[in-house]
Amino acid sequence: MNLSQLLAHFKTELNDVYEEEEVKSIFSVTVEHLLKLNRSSLMMNWDKELNPEEEARFLSVAAGLKVQKPIQYLLGEAYFYGSFFKVNEAVLIPRPETEELVDWILEENITNKKVIDFGTGSGCIAISLKKQGKAVAVTAVDISEAALALAKENALKLEAEVNFIHADILNLNIEGEFDIIVSNPPYITGTEMAEMHQNVLAHEPHLALFVPDERPLLFYEAIADFAVTHLKVNGRLFFEINEYLSEETIQMLKDKGFTDITLRKDMQGKPRMILATRD
Repeated sequence: MNLSQLLAHFKTELNDVYEEEEVKSIFSVTVEHLLKLNRSSLMMNWDKELNPEEEARFLSVAAGLKVQKPIQYLLGEAYFYGSFFKVNEAVLIPRPETEELVDWILEENITNKKVIDFGTGSGCIAISLKKQGKAVAVTAVDISEAALALAKENALKLEAEVNFIHADILNLNIEGEFDIIVSNPPYITGTEMAEMHQNVLAHEPHLALFVPDERPLLFYEAIADFAVTHLKVNGRLFFEINEYLSEETIQMLKDKGFTDITLRKDMQGKPRMILATRD
């Protein structure tokens, strides 16, 4: 089978799942990942015949996409802040809005600062901050041993020195003080679950996504409590938040004594990030 025939196969198999233009885009990404042919090269190689092993990998990707498995998991990597991170179903797929959170943190001068990232997942925030900001010490925490194993692989692959800790955000026993605390913790309520795409519900880790309806700020409260005693004076606390709970999150931070609280919207105009300062 050549690439032109494979594209036709993708279109037929995924007709009920994706629009045709999206299928073409996904196919192009798959070609670049599996054959190292960019879009321009693909245009000149539609008649390229694949060997049986290559063909089997493409057919496997198409089969996974048909059951709405995210392309990032099928290819085993996701692009985030200038680097490709290994991903699997133990971690969330890094999102563009989280890149915006990293951008916001890097607006600070974080050189020679101590940074800790709670719920690190693939390590995308911690590793990007280490690589881009050259923070003197970055620590990353997660409750999932599988996630930490993958984050460590990413740190090694991307040559970023990060200290990883296996710990539960709700039962922390971490010593030291930090200049910056950052987290993109679970924040989706059970009520919101019905609005989510099936490919997320079926494949991304629920441990990293969902919180009880009755305590939607559960993890934010725990991290804020940690920050009260472990964030240096004038230290910064950064959160990615639930867009529907911005007012509640701000009030919680005020109640715990944080000041200079700033809410920032993401590229889609949704309130998704908060910065707070410890006096």
